[in-house]
Amino acid sequence: MGLLQADVALATGLSGPYLAGRQASFLGDYGSAAHYYGRALAFDTDRPELLERAVLSNVSLGDVATAAALAERMNDLGFNSELAQMALVARYALDDDYAALVEAIEGKRGMGPLGDGLVKGWALVGQGDLNGARTSFDAVGKIQGLASFAAYHKALALASVGEFEAADELFSTGAAGGMANTRRGVLARVEILSELGRADEAENLLADSFAAYPDPALDALRAALSGGKDVKFQQVVTARDGIAEVFYSLAGALSAEGNDDLTLLYSRVTEYLRPDHIDAILLSAELLDTLGQHELAIETYDKVPTDSAFYHIAAMGRAEALRTQDRLEEAADVLKGLSQSHATLPLVHATYGDLLRQMEDFDAAAEAYGHALTLYDAESEQQWFIYYARAITYERQDQWEAAEADFRKALALNPDQPQVLNYLGYSLVQKKIKLDEALDMIERAIAARPNSGYIIDSLGWALFKLGRYDEAVPHMERAAELMSIDPVVNDHLGDVYWAVGREREAEFMWKRALSFVDWEDASEEVDGDRIRRKLEIGLDRVLADEGAAPLLPSND
Repeated sequence: MGLLQADVALATGLSGPYLAGRQASFLGDYGSAAHYYGRALAFDTDRPELLERAVLSNVSLGDVATAAALAERMNDLGFNSELAQMALVARYALDDDYAALVEAIEGKRGMGPLGDGLVKGWALVGQGDLNGARTSFDAVGKIQGLASFAAYHKALALASVGEFEAADELFSTGAAGGMANTRRGVLARVEILSELGRADEAENLLADSFAAYPDPALDALRAALSGGKDVKFQQVVTARDGIAEVFYSLAGALSAEGNDDLTLLYSRVTEYLRPDHIDAILLSAELLDTLGQHELAIETYDKVPTDSAFYHIAAMGRAEALRTQDRLEEAADVLKGLSQSHATLPLVHATYGDLLRQMEDFDAAAEAYGHALTLYDAESEQQWFIYYARAITYERQDQWEAAEADFRKALALNPDQPQVLNYLGYSLVQKKIKLDEALDMIERAIAARPNSGYIIDSLGWALFKLGRYDEAVPHMERAAELMSIDPVVNDHLGDVYWAVGREREAEFMWKRALSFVDWEDASEEVDGDRIRRKLEIGLDRVLADEGAAPLLPSND
């Protein structure tokens, strides 16, 4: 083969998998992206953009070991990439090669300023240099915005070597900031207080930090503390654990910014360094589900062992991933099994009820919600949603008295909850009863959610039902702006326009409503035949044929 032919073969062989890899990356299909970039690299092993894309897809996939090997290749070729360095930092940490970690960070070959100082601090802990670790953490604390991160990790590092008094001081003085109030932060301090023989304070901290609802992990910890058992510091035991915690802390910070793709990289590295880090596994799975990678999400949820205190969370997440793919029967099987294996957890039964309601098995859904409510020791605000969901279930079964009672119970527990106010108010409007109260409820809901198209639609519709047609117009128009493809809103606006004599515009909106009736099953409330009838003979005659009251303004 001549040189020209060889070049053509190389270009042809490279371009196919490269383009396939790019498309897979665009779609968030990390498995396919890793596969195709790997094939592309077979044709050009030294191309930096290929190597970096392959590193990215493999870390996102959870194959940090492969990513680290590719990153090492980039490093040998002299290509600088913080992503590649992240993978190498992870491998050094997994190998407990703390000298290599310190050397890389001091040589400006770390993963960037966000985490280098914290990782270096833990690496020095791994080398037994606690004074050097303190210095490294303190240096990070001087960087704007990182003081609480630095204090939190310094506290964990001190606790990991038995300096519990010094660790607790960082928590008690507030130096760890919001990090101390995270679930893992609270549990770390609870364990530190226990190590200091202050079990009563530890119990009080648990009670103050977490709502008193069944949680297997917290229940076990409460029982151990109240039973006088020694609760050891387990949040971070080794320097490798500490570095994993750095990645998890950064994932948490990035998660708050809504950057799911980047957050996933940090949670994946956490999993790689500490396979028993259940919080990281659950975060990765949740991110994957959000990113549309439902099968990968299911695989990740499956990493949580059945004897874990968090197994029910993983199983519910797996069921949600199945539900998102319309695999409702499979999701129901998961939740039915969970309702038997974790029968004392109200959240499990309520979640099962939500799925049964979606499947329109309303009798079983109401039963599941009812069972969930019996599992609480005392009435509390957090139960409002179960009453609200059961109310919807009863309403769909035309059991209005039971539905209204549950709606009002939900409001008694959470008086200003906009979802409940809107649903109950709108239902009363549809039933043409208690209209003044309904209007008040919807106005309160709008005060809480002023940009909610659904609630603004409810207000416009309530005004329409009250005969206040002119007042209804701007609200319905605003709802249509916010929800331009919703058939209910378009249909309602058509009716309002007709009522104020804007018949051409009414017909236009009814036609729009018809065009969206089947839009992803957007609504079960729209009667396409009725809309067509309105287009043929007008709303007044449709109402007359139905035996309904004629359109009359409120002053008539």
